[in-house]
Amino acid sequence: MANNNRNHVSNAIDSLITHLVPINPNDDEQTAQERHNESFELVRDIIEQHEVFPAVSSDVNHASDLIKRKLIQSNPSQALRFSNLYTRLLSLPVLTQKWAILFLLYQLSDSPDPNEPLPLSPPKPLAQRPPPRAVEKERRPRAASAVPTPEEGSVSDAFAPGGLKKLPTERPKRTQTEETPPTPPPPADSQPKKAARDVSIKSTLLADNSNEFEPTEMGLLRDLPYTLQGLSSTTLPFAKETVLQLPTTLPAPIISLLHTLAEPSLLYRGLVSFVKSPAKGLLGQSLRAAINNELRSYLTLVATLEAQIRRALSAVDESAPRGGIGKAGVTLKRCVVWTREATMGLRLMSLIAEESKTKHGGQIITMIHGFSTSHGDPVVAAFAERLLADVTRPFYDILRRWVYDGELLDPHLEFFVREQSPNDEDRKESKAKGQASVWNSKYEVVDRMVPSITTADFAQKVFLIGKSLNFIRHSCGDSQWVDAYSKTSSKPLSYGDTATLETWIDEAYKTTMRRLMHLMSTRFRLFDHLQALKNYILLGQGDFIALLMESLAANLDRPAFAQYRHTLTAQLEHAIRGSNAQYDSEEVLRRLDARMLQLSHGDIGWDCFTLEYKIDAPVDVVVTEWGNRQYLKVFNFLWRVKRVEFALSSTWRKCMTGSRGVLQTSDEEVLLIWKSTRGVLAEMVHFVGQLQYYILFEVIESSWTELQTNIRKEDCTLDDLINAHTKYLTAITHKGLLGARRRQYHDSLKEAAAQQGPDATTASAAASEDRNSYMVQLSELLRTMLAYRDCVDGLYSWSLSDFTRRQEADAVNMLHLHRNKKPKLSGPAADLPRDDSFNNTDGDTGEIPGGDDDDDDSLRSELPALQDRLRQLGASFKARLQILLGDLAYQPDVDMRFLGVSMNFNDVYQPVKRKRGTAGSAGGGAAAAAAAAAAVQAQAQAQAHA
Repeated sequence: MANNNRNHVSNAIDSLITHLVPINPNDDEQTAQERHNESFELVRDIIEQHEVFPAVSSDVNHASDLIKRKLIQSNPSQALRFSNLYTRLLSLPVLTQKWAILFLLYQLSDSPDPNEPLPLSPPKPLAQRPPPRAVEKERRPRAASAVPTPEEGSVSDAFAPGGLKKLPTERPKRTQTEETPPTPPPPADSQPKKAARDVSIKSTLLADNSNEFEPTEMGLLRDLPYTLQGLSSTTLPFAKETVLQLPTTLPAPIISLLHTLAEPSLLYRGLVSFVKSPAKGLLGQSLRAAINNELRSYLTLVATLEAQIRRALSAVDESAPRGGIGKAGVTLKRCVVWTREATMGLRLMSLIAEESKTKHGGQIITMIHGFSTSHGDPVVAAFAERLLADVTRPFYDILRRWVYDGELLDPHLEFFVREQSPNDEDRKESKAKGQASVWNSKYEVVDRMVPSITTADFAQKVFLIGKSLNFIRHSCGDSQWVDAYSKTSSKPLSYGDTATLETWIDEAYKTTMRRLMHLMSTRFRLFDHLQALKNYILLGQGDFIALLMESLAANLDRPAFAQYRHTLTAQLEHAIRGSNAQYDSEEVLRRLDARMLQLSHGDIGWDCFTLEYKIDAPVDVVVTEWGNRQYLKVFNFLWRVKRVEFALSSTWRKCMTGSRGVLQTSDEEVLLIWKSTRGVLAEMVHFVGQLQYYILFEVIESSWTELQTNIRKEDCTLDDLINAHTKYLTAITHKGLLGARRRQYHDSLKEAAAQQGPDATTASAAASEDRNSYMVQLSELLRTMLAYRDCVDGLYSWSLSDFTRRQEADAVNMLHLHRNKKPKLSGPAADLPRDDSFNNTDGDTGEIPGGDDDDDDSLRSELPALQDRLRQLGASFKARLQILLGDLAYQPDVDMRFLGVSMNFNDVYQPVKRKRGTAGSAGGGAAAAAAAAAAVQAQAQAQAHA
């Protein structure tokens, strides 16, 4: 084991000498080997000397006490941390030389300051050195004579400031040959000198083997401060902006050192030009100011280094080896060490400056923050944090004005909140859809400008705070509250304390949102307007709608061009005063208006009439233009359903009343026609009733309840309210069959796209979308029911005419019978002529002369046409209804499937599932309806013949 250790030590010494001692190319092999052996023996003597006389005892607790005592004196805050680390070190079983590790660290903490190096004595030439073994024999007695007696040494070591240096041992026995006379004391007139530090092996050997070169190291040191400041000098001139010309006569080691020292000078020149270049924005200016401050610190370091160089050069001994540079204490190698940390800072700043040329605003902050959080070097992280404190000042100034004043002062577009451009594609699209408003179209968040020092939630809160304050100031007209809030709540914001900043932002967010919702609910009565829209536009006020329809029925049956605004307004006022709507506030009622839509040829009043509820700012940010269109769409659909219900109810009431009077007949054929007619009419009344119930209760009421739940939350914001209202309208239009598409239609689109490609189905999809919508199907059903109502009215008129004809015939027969039963007159009156047309008879037939047999035949001829028309319309209604039920059965929405169940609760209809074809197949729905109608009509005829 001992031999192995010695071999390891010998190999290490050989490698050390080979690496540090330069080779003289003029020496032969024998001379070089002798020099290597002499160096080897010198190093071995030094090592063995330290092995004979160990510095301290191997006491780990003593080393720990030394370190802890030093920390208490110099840095008390680290003493507790050292105790914890020391406890963890003792628990590690792998390390066996714990005391050596601790004592090494303690000795390194006492290493001398490199700024004040101790003078080095010139080494003796190798030829004048005594043999290594003789040196060892001379040193050991000298060292032994310098050590005091064991008793005195133990006492002095025990009371020394550093503690016990080593444990007391027994005094070894000395031989006669080891005893030497004591060293004579120094002369009395000699001054006490500071103990000189041992000269390192490398310095000794370099001083012995140094070669002269031009320019000398002293000349290079003299020009080095100018080079570090980016200025040309005699020995180190700058050939170009980024090129430093080095002398060609210097040896390779000096060139290597100058290469290292040239890096900070070139980086400094590049950073100076970057600082002087114009900036694109405030953050770019702050970055240049922060880099300029760091460059001033770098110049302070250069000034200190220049003072050290001048002081060292003034005391140099040019007659000494290497020009006395060894005694000066300032060398190129030490300048490299002293500028190493500054070079790292310049390197980092140069990288930041280069990347910032393609960055803007918050992207610059994100880039610098990346060095702070993602770099493994703590020095780089601390440097980036120091830069961020200065760079982020303009960002936090803009943030403070936005959060506390609602004003965006960002002339260079560096903040992550930006005012939308009128030419923005998203703004144009939202404006075209009618969803643009002051709230959602004035400002926007630019995601790429959000710095990484903030989170996405934090950025969204900041955006809502400033947007709300701006909305309160300009749209709500409450600038006084905003000014008072800014004076009382404004705080200076800066980089560093993230937790405190988030707390302040949360407080501002809650205060601003609470004030905005208070204004919208109290001053602008947003919730009252939403309730009024539900009552009047969505037909929630039943008595008002019934009275309005009854009063307008006669007027709306006329052509659309014959409708007048004052007539509609008067009927609307009549409906308000005659219903519970009169108890609503005047603010709500004055916004309600009746008007006519755009007229088309052949339209009547029912087709063009609509109600309008006028919304103004700032409520229009919730009920946008798109929202008004959705309300209008729902109202028009519900108004048509109500009209059909009103027409069917009127006809049903007339038929039920007439069945006890004018509709009574003994004709079995007519009775069967009226029976089937009343059956179909009842089916239509049931369909309309179920459709109204579904839309008004299953769709509107349930969606309204969900809307109230969402907007009545304590932490509800205006954005939450807008989203909830948009969801409410979307649910009404989709589930109310106004926006839903058949599932088969979407499946057919997918199949067509798979077969023909997406481009081939674009035109066909646009053409067939409306044909496949539930809105079109319901419109066809409603038109069929109105046509059937008209046909029933025609049948009723026919029955009334037939009843009148029969009544007249019965009256004539009764009169004729009464005439025949009168007694004959005698006397002169019997001879008078009788001019009575009712008395003229044609023979004994009893027929009335001049009777209208042709009218009777024409009246009889109208009945089959009416019967066929009623049968066709009834079959068409059932066929379309069966197709609708088939489509509803495959809807993913549960409520829409429930509508089909409620319409066909007793399975009287057989739902028809249409064949899935391509999206562009023209007339697919019409063909299916015709086929179903033919089947239903054949079934009805079979039942009639039976």
